[in-house]
Amino acid sequence: MDYLKAFLVGGALCLIGQIIIDKTKLTPARILVGYVVAGVILGGIGIYEPLVSFAGAGATVPLTGFGYNLAKGVREAIAENGFIGIISGGLKATAAGISAAIIFGLIVSLLFKAKDKS
Repeated sequence: MDYLKAFLVGGALCLIGQIIIDKTKLTPARILVGYVVAGVILGGIGIYEPLVSFAGAGATVPLTGFGYNLAKGVREAIAENGFIGIISGGLKATAAGISAAIIFGLIVSLLFKAKDKS
């Protein structure tokens, strides 16, 4: 049942993104940034937490989950360290994701040669 919930919630988030791509002139990069910002906002005000409890990886793996982890890390760091937690909390909470993006980006850039679209 957990797999089904994760699939449905993650799929719904992806479906919303695809509809936005198809129905608007927004670029995929802007939509991805919007998803991260939405995750931060929803995580910051506490709305995203019940979704994470319900769907698990279906809510934490998409980009909204990255934003949620940023907000959660900042909240926890502020509780521990005060004002400096605003800066350190988000980076500490998402360090693994940021590191993975950098490492895999480097590997792909070494394996494939970029070409101009023209």
